[in-house]
Amino acid sequence: MSHCIRAARRPLPALAALALAASACAAQAQSLNKLDTVVTTATRTPQKLADVLADLTVITRADIERQAVSSFADLLRNNGCAELTRNGGPGANTTLFLRGADSRHTLVLIDGVQVDSQSTGGASWNAIPLAQIERVEILKGPASAVYGSAAVGGVVQIFTRKGTSTPSLDLGIAAGNLGTQKADASIAGLSGLFDYAASLSAERSDGFDAKLPTASSPNADRDGYRKQSGSLRLGAKLNDQHRVDLTALRSHVNAQYDGSKAPIDDRAIQDTDAARVSLSSQWAPALSTQLSAGESRDRYETRPSPYLTITHIRNVALTGGWQAAPGHQLNFVAEHTEDKLENSGLTAPGGKDKRSQNGVGLGYLFSHGPLNLQAQARHDRDSQFGGVDTGTLLAGYQFAPGWRVVGSAGNSFRAPTLYQRGSIYGPDLSKPGVAALDAERGHNLEFGLKFDSGSSSASATAYRNRVSNLIIFGAAGSCNSSFGCYQNVSRAILQGLSLAGETQAGVVRLQATLDLQAPKDAATGLRLARRAKQLATVRAETELAGWQLGAGVQTQGKRFDDAANKKPLGAYALLNLDAAYKLTPELKLQLNLANVTDHAYQTAGGYASEPRTVMLGLRYTPKL
Repeated sequence: MSHCIRAARRPLPALAALALAASACAAQAQSLNKLDTVVTTATRTPQKLADVLADLTVITRADIERQAVSSFADLLRNNGCAELTRNGGPGANTTLFLRGADSRHTLVLIDGVQVDSQSTGGASWNAIPLAQIERVEILKGPASAVYGSAAVGGVVQIFTRKGTSTPSLDLGIAAGNLGTQKADASIAGLSGLFDYAASLSAERSDGFDAKLPTASSPNADRDGYRKQSGSLRLGAKLNDQHRVDLTALRSHVNAQYDGSKAPIDDRAIQDTDAARVSLSSQWAPALSTQLSAGESRDRYETRPSPYLTITHIRNVALTGGWQAAPGHQLNFVAEHTEDKLENSGLTAPGGKDKRSQNGVGLGYLFSHGPLNLQAQARHDRDSQFGGVDTGTLLAGYQFAPGWRVVGSAGNSFRAPTLYQRGSIYGPDLSKPGVAALDAERGHNLEFGLKFDSGSSSASATAYRNRVSNLIIFGAAGSCNSSFGCYQNVSRAILQGLSLAGETQAGVVRLQATLDLQAPKDAATGLRLARRAKQLATVRAETELAGWQLGAGVQTQGKRFDDAANKKPLGAYALLNLDAAYKLTPELKLQLNLANVTDHAYQTAGGYASEPRTVMLGLRYTPKL
């Protein structure tokens, strides 16, 4: 959706004016007719986007193809959804900060299946394939009362492609500088009671020298990557009341990185798998349920250094909704989750550990005239550290045509990873006074104002999220390592103001986002590492002489590479351009230029970021 204007010394006051003047709400809609889009992430049941009280963004397949970004993380950054930190190019280890929260505090779902690492915590962002995605829903703010553990900063839910009409074929190829080549193919369709979608993609790049040369690490080589991915979705409408769906996704990334001196070729190999089967039932006009079973695997290995960690997550869930009366709906969820970790650093026999969680939750949605209320409550019990209760209250009131005020209060939690609790760096409970790690906990308040006139929309959201029991790698003494130990000792305050907007100005469509935030350590008052005070994006699109033209700027303010705020990382701005032209009704030419000014910048100290990239592609969508 958006990129931002120049990161000059004062880049954001002008952006604030633009975001408001644009009268456009990218956080509410990615196009001017999207308010009727049905979403599920906010409550785990279908809702129109216009009825959602939370801060939710939708990114569609059309947005993905138009922007042609190099990775899923870049897609979220360029659309004003999160900050990005990466140790090099698109194949490198990647961290995202949603509303300033740690990467492990964002719950990531692929077709309803959680993907996570029980070693590092959080999803492997670099392994999420763009070619398989039909739509993304980004929920900003805590959602543990709906989803349980991990949703402290928000939820990112990814939906793969689905067959909805007559059979269709989609083929794409592209090539550019840095030796980058891409190809993808998908087929989808609907035939009688059955629908199907299958997609494959491959990508390679010679890359660039990701690590800035130093006297201690002079390995000046290009760090390329290889990516392959595939997805499959099969659906069957058994009758008017019951439907079965099967989804599966697999992604493989083999990326070079500089961990040793030349001529050693260090490689990081990342595999992500997710599969799910579900039965959706409409038992009565007012009662619907979905029974699902899913599993994911996150496998990370480095070579030639012998490191391997594998996370398995299994989940069985029953969700549903009952409309007790017009304007009154009850939602419910009951689920069982199992986490398993294989890692040589674990003290358990064989380097394997596991745990389970049981969760039950209820939600109440009330709507009457201009007033909307939502209440959500949930109890989770973890086999390792006990029970956690979470809840959220949301309210919205339309006080004038097109104007609505919203507010919410809620709490959240993130369970410690199996590695944090069970490795040599985890607490040694045999030592006097040493306690087991507890869950990290968040308490959030937010207030928002939303406007929608049909042709233009805008939103402003102020929030304050206090996160306590933060787990850090601190001083030695409480574990069996002299190097350091994991401890519940830190607190953070994540607060800020988010502005977003979208409008049509003549033949030009404008979108803008602006985030003014203050993510800080509550004990020291220092800003959290690698978080900026200001983030902004702006994008403009138009059609001219048969061409679809787009331009966007994404900017991030000054950050610090360390918790002590002694190592600054400079502000930066990236200009991106895209153009598409239909050579025939079925064949489209596309040109994308990223970082047009070839700006040198860092998101992580010591690591370079992508230089100017140029991609030329063709997309063929024949009629079958």
